[in-house]
Amino acid sequence: MALTAAACGSGEDAVVSGSSTAQAPAMIVLINPNSSVSATDSMVALARSEVGGAATIVGVTNEGAPALLTTQQDMVTAAQGVLRRGVAAAKEPGVRAIVVAAFSDPGLAELSSAVSIPVFGIGAEAFREAAQGGRAFGIATVTSDPALVESFRQKADELGVGSQYRGVRVTPGDATRLVADPDALDAALRDAVRASVAQDGAAAVIMGGGPLSPSALRLQPATDVPLIVAVNAAMRSAVREIG
Repeated sequence: MALTAAACGSGEDAVVSGSSTAQAPAMIVLINPNSSVSATDSMVALARSEVGGAATIVGVTNEGAPALLTTQQDMVTAAQGVLRRGVAAAKEPGVRAIVVAAFSDPGLAELSSAVSIPVFGIGAEAFREAAQGGRAFGIATVTSDPALVESFRQKADELGVGSQYRGVRVTPGDATRLVADPDALDAALRDAVRASVAQDGAAAVIMGGGPLSPSALRLQPATDVPLIVAVNAAMRSAVREIG
């Protein structure tokens, strides 16, 4: 089964077609670790807007995973599909990099070890961008699972920016319902950002999740501190790497 640049929602058996390779100097595969095709399409649109003509973006949806990843067990389940799909994508002509597009980077380490092309996680790249210049940063997210929240602190330590990390502000209510309601999501994340800045001392706030990226773009004009869009941060890193 051939996967073209337009086929954002394709599943695990999809590969990249040679005709797409001829249309761009490089191809970046964005793997959405959850099973939401609409989330894949949204993140691919963001990625394409970010990279312009520097690369062709192909989206792959992790069918069989939960539609929204909210617990550590969800991440474990998702990682298996990310690895399988990533290994298949890396074998295709023209694929120069892979982006794992979930904030906890499920399967990132395993996939990086299994393929010869660079692999980027939107979580790790968002942390690196938020911490630039030594600035303090926090996270606004819809995820309340204690183990998952603790994993963010651990990621900050692993990346060497633990002293700049100011913690997580979690929106109230059911995450799945909130993500499905853009107006309610924007309002809840706006409050979380304000708390991160005013109470935690953050000078930049990461939107903790690929599906939250559109909300970050909507909120940025009314917010004084940078809102880090994880998908865009990873794409910038990928484009720099592949030249």
